[in-house]
Amino acid sequence: MTIAETARARQTKKRTRIQEENEERILDAALEIFSSYGLRGATIDQIAALAGMTKPNLLYYFRRKDDIYLSVLRRTLEDWLQPLEALGAGDDPREELRAYLDRKLEMSRDNPKASRLYAMEMLQGAPVLGVVLGTRLKSLVDEKAALMRRWIAEGRMAPVDPYHLIFMVWATTQHYADFEVQIRSVLGDKAAGDRHFEAATRALEDVILVGIFGR
Repeated sequence: MTIAETARARQTKKRTRIQEENEERILDAALEIFSSYGLRGATIDQIAALAGMTKPNLLYYFRRKDDIYLSVLRRTLEDWLQPLEALGAGDDPREELRAYLDRKLEMSRDNPKASRLYAMEMLQGAPVLGVVLGTRLKSLVDEKAALMRRWIAEGRMAPVDPYHLIFMVWATTQHYADFEVQIRSVLGDKAAGDRHFEAATRALEDVILVGIFGR
């Protein structure tokens, strides 16, 4: 099932700007509700109220709560995959990995609730996104792993396992969203105004990029 198949308005060949905006409003509101209450605790009424529309109006766009949840998760995954898709567009492996690392950290800074909701889905065994992980996600990671193996063969980066390098980037960058409360508790004033993300960027670049490419 694709995102388009979960939304009624998207099944029409021609969608209006208002339809597109309303769908995004619903998904934005749903992200807030699902990240606070989870799939089971969230209700259609809560989502509709936060989106500023009636329940019947919301149900015009999405038939069920599960459809909204799936669309929120898929939107999050697609947003996250865009920087990975862009990896390799340039000819400098170091700068390509730097851009990917920095963009992933920016996404954790700018949209931590999406990261936490995604993490919750993973911790539950990916009951909704499981199929997507084995197809869309896997094929893209396989493609980028092959790219890194070529860079390694050309002597342009250290011989590290590409899959575990990608996992490492995910783990370190998403930590700043998923464990935000813990980080802010430890850093105190140093985390005010998201200042710690600049230090985090420098630290992760030093550890990961210097470890792979040297200084």
